[in-house]
Amino acid sequence: MFSVQLIGCFTLIRKEIVRIFRIWSQTLLPSVITITLYFLIFGTFVGSRVGLVEGVPYISFIVPGLIMMAIINNSFANVAFAVFSNKFQRCIEELLVSPLYESSILIGYLSGGMVRGIVVGFLVTVISLLFSTLHFHSIAIVCLTVFLTSVFFALLGFINAMIAKSFDDVSMIPTFVLTPLTYLGGIFYSIKALPPFWQKVSLLNPILYIVNIFRYGFLGKSDIPIGMAIPILILMTVVLWFVCLGMLKRGVGLRN
Repeated sequence: MFSVQLIGCFTLIRKEIVRIFRIWSQTLLPSVITITLYFLIFGTFVGSRVGLVEGVPYISFIVPGLIMMAIINNSFANVAFAVFSNKFQRCIEELLVSPLYESSILIGYLSGGMVRGIVVGFLVTVISLLFSTLHFHSIAIVCLTVFLTSVFFALLGFINAMIAKSFDDVSMIPTFVLTPLTYLGGIFYSIKALPPFWQKVSLLNPILYIVNIFRYGFLGKSDIPIGMAIPILILMTVVLWFVCLGMLKRGVGLRN
């Protein structure tokens, strides 16, 4: 039985990864171009006027956040559209009646989102070298944050796809929820520059914790204690895993 789960899960992972690279001009290229423009506009033009933030050049300050933005958007989008497309075409129902465990199915979809997020994040990191010199304060924290973030937002993409009833519903969450939270997540500024009230409000934004953990991995600087941020991210990821598993077992959004 274990071999069946392994083969089935690997097949689903392979399908998702092949799809990503087969249509690379749609899955990889747009994000790379968009983030490059951010580097050019905010890092070069705006950054030359801003000067130093938290003791580092502005371009160096925003690079970790922009890399994380690429990982977040792509991990979420890949799973959201892949799952909803399969749901729309009734393919996911065939998986549910197969011998595969729900956890194997979930891992298969999540792996596609993780691979796309990590590949785009790597490409953006390479491009960032054209604008700034990267310094790693803790490679372990960088790798841990990339892994947890790609899993977390792949899980959110899965939830979005399961409850969505149309392709418009799939794009609503990234447009009206994910994008505002990303821009307000401390990518382009330090929350220390905000009034005390808005600093406290910003603490409700989960992306703020992610961006600061990742920035700490590069610069050794964070607006939030790392000892608090990492456990929060791990806890949120574990909770979402069980939520997604429960939705898949109950067939939420599938039994209409």
